[in-house]
Amino acid sequence: MSRVLIISDSHGLTAEIEGIKNRHQADVMIHCGDSELDLDATELNGFLKVAGNCDIDSRYPNEQTPVIGGLTFYVTHGHLDNVKSNLSTLSYRAAEKDAQIICYGHTHIAGAEQIDGQLFINPGSIRLPRNRVEKTYAIMEWESSDNIIVAFHTVSGKKVEELTYRASL
Repeated sequence: MSRVLIISDSHGLTAEIEGIKNRHQADVMIHCGDSELDLDATELNGFLKVAGNCDIDSRYPNEQTPVIGGLTFYVTHGHLDNVKSNLSTLSYRAAEKDAQIICYGHTHIAGAEQIDGQLFINPGSIRLPRNRVEKTYAIMEWESSDNIIVAFHTVSGKKVEELTYRASL
């Protein structure tokens, strides 16, 4: 079983990131930007990281495309792809990278959805959520690409059941 922990839009929080990191065992941890921390901040040790529009450390990459558990991920913040309007640009960019899983932030709106063979995951924000009161992050688990589960959790670790999403790619 592969497991990826995904957070975004922590906007300066540190203890919360440490708490989330210490609570879960994950093969890979992803931060989708707007940490507002330096690239080498100890709280972000072990995270695959990308730049958000509020990150001032120029060492952050704008995107990353790791292969994890046999799936190709496209990780970006989303501000350069206009995600507040629609997911088209993000989808095209991920397709150029042959990615099936797209992790992004920027909107602060937690959710997962599958569109035309691509799975979009926005973990929400652990500081300033939109459309929900819960401050959230996500965990994606899978044994095979036809049985993917994306679960959302509050900063304190409580599962937000109604956001759980199942996908088959």
